[in-house]
Amino acid sequence: MWSDWINAAVEWFLSYGSWGLAILSFFESSFFPVPPDVILIPLGIAQPELVWWYALITTLSSVAGALLGWWIGKKLGRPLMLRFFKLETVEKVETYFDRYGGFSLAIAGFTPIPYKVFTIASGMCNVRIREVIIWSLLGRGVRFFLEALIIAWLGKAASEFIDQYFGPLTLALVALVLLVALVWHLLRRKRAEN
Repeated sequence: MWSDWINAAVEWFLSYGSWGLAILSFFESSFFPVPPDVILIPLGIAQPELVWWYALITTLSSVAGALLGWWIGKKLGRPLMLRFFKLETVEKVETYFDRYGGFSLAIAGFTPIPYKVFTIASGMCNVRIREVIIWSLLGRGVRFFLEALIIAWLGKAASEFIDQYFGPLTLALVALVLLVALVWHLLRRKRAEN
């Protein structure tokens, strides 16, 4: 039953092309359960000449939706999170924000935890709006433009490649980014000590 509803929603959004992609991307960042990738990938494969445009629409709409998620978190906070998500998930997200601040939103673009959990948590954890915008642009932009690059490179074979390899590829990318951030932080601290 749930999968029938999801499939119907995907078909509906897909039927509206760019507008459906923008609306889904906006809602997914704040409360909707369907990720925009399920629209971005088929649209990009069907019209590869527009794949970069679709990635841009997805990114900007997702960032706008992240602001709605932030507002929801600011107004309704932890009680709302606990109503919809397991305590372990909420605590894990809070740990990310305690450790990494707004950078958690960039990391979230690549984790299996739904992005809306992080956007709502960003409001709950009092992350500044500017950070929400910057880190969402970075995290979501890299994700969606990487998918666009794969589609531009592989064409119709991109769908299967993304299904099989996108998870490990993005986790490796996150690990690399975290490593670079750690090295940068250590070098900065060493310079400050000298």
